[in-house]
Amino acid sequence: MIRKAEIKDIQKILELLVQVDMVHHNGRPDIFKGPATKYNEEQLKNILSDENTPVFVYTDENDIVLGHVFCVCKRTENDDLLTNIKTLYIDDLCVDENARGNYIGKSLYDYVVSYAKKRGYYNVTLNVWTFNTSALKFYEKMGMKPQKIGMEIIL
Repeated sequence: MIRKAEIKDIQKILELLVQVDMVHHNGRPDIFKGPATKYNEEQLKNILSDENTPVFVYTDENDIVLGHVFCVCKRTENDDLLTNIKTLYIDDLCVDENARGNYIGKSLYDYVVSYAKKRGYYNVTLNVWTFNTSALKFYEKMGMKPQKIGMEIIL
């Protein structure tokens, strides 16, 4: 089942955020501290109460959270260069490492795309680190294509 995240889900979401961070830490320990979370409990409460940052969770039959997807509503309006569009940005998508391989990530992704379509969004976007090859493959399998590429030189 997929539903909007609630305050009662925060502890499990925090656990999942550590899993996400460790993927990033293992891939780029020069950038990501690990183990850490992107948000703390208070920040999560604020995110969950903001209609512009919907968070959805996938739960099992006992209402245990097995995955989450954080979204951010972004709008470009009256820009000198860009067209007026509404974008739903996927800030974070994670499936518990013990529940992977059961199409939970696909279910969450499909839910977000459906949510965005119903609300008149132009597109769904996200960022993925190039070292995260499993995420890259997953999003390509979902039909996503690169929009822009960030580059670096380490000095």
